[in-house]
Amino acid sequence: MNLRHQTILITGGTSGLGYEFAVQLLALGNTVLLTGRDPGRLAQVQQQLPGVHTFQSDVSDLAAIARLYEQVTAQFPKLSVLINNAGQMRKLDLQADVQLLPDLTLELDVNLAGPMHMVQQFLPHLLRQPAAAILNVTSGLALTPYPLAPVYSASKAGLRAYTKTLRVQLHETKVQVFELVAPAAKTPLSDTFAGDVSEKDLMAPRPLIAQTIKAMQANQWEVYPGMAAMMRLLSRLAPGFLLRQLSKGVRESLARG
Repeated sequence: MNLRHQTILITGGTSGLGYEFAVQLLALGNTVLLTGRDPGRLAQVQQQLPGVHTFQSDVSDLAAIARLYEQVTAQFPKLSVLINNAGQMRKLDLQADVQLLPDLTLELDVNLAGPMHMVQQFLPHLLRQPAAAILNVTSGLALTPYPLAPVYSASKAGLRAYTKTLRVQLHETKVQVFELVAPAAKTPLSDTFAGDVSEKDLMAPRPLIAQTIKAMQANQWEVYPGMAAMMRLLSRLAPGFLLRQLSKGVRESLARG
């Protein structure tokens, strides 16, 4: 996939991996469009990265996705790459958090349904381009779940399965389908788990995204940066061992809140 001089839409682009995607893709001469829910954060990113174009939108809101589609395709008809990066991750105690029942599926709505709805909305436009791509950001926890983040783990496992089937269905089209199986990284997403995950085990966003872009340019459909490569191996050879490792300290952490 050529990732120079393309028009690229990134969801959840105001921080973390989405922001780093914007930085590196701008440097390659691309037109970069970012979405986010917080207008203040969007304005801040606009100042930090004057070359980007920002849109307030929420991937868990179908009406917002429809509006985004109309705005983006009208202003940027050459849009050819969609990066589904927006995500939510929570530490949940499934025994104690009964009060969370109304929004128990929040991560499913954002991390799984969000990308599915984005793809379905934008796919007809992408299919009309000479060449196009979709990148879905999953997680090493799609390979083996993290008991501290049960719904997040389920959402990423579901997104991984969806991405694989999407790639099969689009095989004979000009739309390429990529998956970034992201490791734990130094982003705001990991802040909730401070004290549960060692700082040294968090991968810096810059090399993580650089490896992903390089892999996409080489038409490598699945990318496993950093510890995600080890999780991929262990999930095949010793899945029970990997789950036991991720289960250590769960009750203690939940007790701390």
